[in-house]
Amino acid sequence: MQNKLSIKNLQVAAFDWDNTLANSRETLVFAINKILPQYNLPQWETVQEKRNRRLSFKDNFPLIFGNKAEEAYKKYSLIYKENVKNMISAPDKAKEVLEFLKNNGIKIVIVSNKDRELFEFEKSFLYDPALFDRVVCGHEAVKDKPDAEQLEFAVRGYAERITPETVWMTGDSPMDSECALAAGARAIRIGKPIWSGENDDTDKDILFMKDFCQLYKELTEQNGCAAM
Repeated sequence: MQNKLSIKNLQVAAFDWDNTLANSRETLVFAINKILPQYNLPQWETVQEKRNRRLSFKDNFPLIFGNKAEEAYKKYSLIYKENVKNMISAPDKAKEVLEFLKNNGIKIVIVSNKDRELFEFEKSFLYDPALFDRVVCGHEAVKDKPDAEQLEFAVRGYAERITPETVWMTGDSPMDSECALAAGARAIRIGKPIWSGENDDTDKDILFMKDFCQLYKELTEQNGCAAM
């Protein structure tokens, strides 16, 4: 792990949003569980087995709700927005990590498969939007994560070329790490995936971090700073 977090040549730090920079799972599950009974479906812990783990939450609605997917998602979005402000939170030390990188002249981008409408609604509840140089949400690149295209699109114009030293991608899921490695970036896996059954990845090219507290500590120590 030594020097893997050196920012000497780092140009762009990319981050996933849900369950990475934003603890949003509680709101998501709360909202979807309000909708499922309206379609005679069981609670999310059961229904989630139908999902395609390589698709975004929104893109899984047709698999769950069939031809009622659009209608169901509109209902879900409304309930989500009504409750997210009081339920969402930022992980400890996440803001400090972002500020450290920003203060060192590194571009910060969000690479998320999340619906842009919901992201824009909730982002200012957690962070100063000025921290982010670019945001790429679902269906805004030619392909979403886990394809490399979404990260490549997000860093375009910010990094001359993508290497583990110039671009980092931090996220909680295998999709984030797969995207990073496919693009040639440093893959940093933080915390545990938002869904069960997605934490069996032990790829030696992935840098695993318990949480943002560990990331902040090692980031500052490896770059000659004392963590506060």
